[in-house]
Amino acid sequence: MEPGTARIAVDLLGGDDAPAVVVDGALRAMRADPDLHLLLVGPAEAADELIGALDPAQRARVAVRPVRSAVGMADHPVAARAESTVRSAVTAVRDGIADAVVSAGATGATVTAAALALGRWPHVRRPALVATLPALAGPVVLLDVGGSLEPGPATLARHAVLGAAYSAVAHGVAEPRVGLLSVGTETGKGDRLRRAADPALAAAVLPCGARYVGLVEGYDLASGTRADVVVTDGFTGNVLLKAIEGAYAMAGGPPASGGVPRAAALLGVAGTVVVCHGAARGDDVASGIALAAHLRRRGATDTVAALLGGDPEAALSSGDRADRTTDTGVSL
Repeated sequence: MEPGTARIAVDLLGGDDAPAVVVDGALRAMRADPDLHLLLVGPAEAADELIGALDPAQRARVAVRPVRSAVGMADHPVAARAESTVRSAVTAVRDGIADAVVSAGATGATVTAAALALGRWPHVRRPALVATLPALAGPVVLLDVGGSLEPGPATLARHAVLGAAYSAVAHGVAEPRVGLLSVGTETGKGDRLRRAADPALAAAVLPCGARYVGLVEGYDLASGTRADVVVTDGFTGNVLLKAIEGAYAMAGGPPASGGVPRAAALLGVAGTVVVCHGAARGDDVASGIALAAHLRRRGATDTVAALLGGDPEAALSSGDRADRTTDTGVSL
């Protein structure tokens, strides 16, 4: 367990089976981490259920922000503009009351709430959701897994920069290798987006000594021998992530090198935001809270942002005119 206090705002009404599974996950997280402080954002009765199950010493580490409105999983992302649990939880981070936010609610609403309340990093038009896969050779960072469904090549190049920095900071990978997911490794393979993005990634200036290794295929995610960071669009990444999780379940579990990714970090906004599956169970929510605490204790969000601050490839952000502004509605 990494040392240091971590204050996490938890959206009690985010997810298909909220608040029950969120309360369960928060209880697990509190009992596993003595330096964890939670801000429970949701109905008072759900928060009271959690607090009542804690030891008296643990209760001192829990605060409550009563909110009764939630954004539904089928709601349009703009619903996050109205008062809701996810908006209030993100606002707590903006106001310095919490260090990070965790939600299992609709991905589009969470991304929208975070972008509006926290603001985006300079030169990042499309925040990216990043998940870490337990490959045989070590952790592989996959992005995007649902934040931007129809990006252009410039956004994929920008996400390569984000992923390289995240791999180095969050996982300690030295000189990360970055690949672009496609249907073959030969130059020219793939659809129009992949063919246009390949040279854009090759031209991008990557932080932390990272280097672009070219096109990679799906099995490279499981092996981890060719790339430490794999870049793709949010639609493909989300489908792929769920397919991998299903394969792990059928095979009896993931590799011994790590567990199934149960949460994704949002990169590109000025705060630490973690998104869990909409169908999350208690252990998934606990894993998301643990990820948020880990990122906070490492100062990962600020460090990644600082690494990107002087990036000369800022012009990439202006070349993606085909991106949609409301393409964040896929729920993990």
